[in-house]
Amino acid sequence: MTFDGTWKIERNDNYDKFMEKMGVNMVKRKLAAHDNLKIFIQQTGDKFHVKESSNFRNLEIDFTLGVTFDYSLADGTEVSGSWTMEGDTLKGTFVRKDNGNQLTTTRIIQGDELIQSYSYEGVDAKRIFKKA
Repeated sequence: MTFDGTWKIERNDNYDKFMEKMGVNMVKRKLAAHDNLKIFIQQTGDKFHVKESSNFRNLEIDFTLGVTFDYSLADGTEVSGSWTMEGDTLKGTFVRKDNGNQLTTTRIIQGDELIQSYSYEGVDAKRIFKKA
């Protein structure tokens, strides 16, 4: 499948502003900017197995497209939502449990890059990964 593989963070675009809008404190934002995040994705039909590993945490998650699940962001923010596939784009729509605000995330492959985009309260950001 298109997303299958191990992806290593290459660069960020507006990620600090995004995290600030999410309420992440400055110390955690500085650490997150250099987290050396790797994402392993394995897709089988409409089921995904994802492993995230960084300097700060390791996490494994399984989800099925269109099925709501709970997730904890790296800063501890609890969200609930689901992923869907829209064409070649993997789209996540999540609601923060603490304030009810919506966070959207997309993943798309462009060339040899996995581009993960975020949108929260009018602030957009991207994290760009290369195949590891």
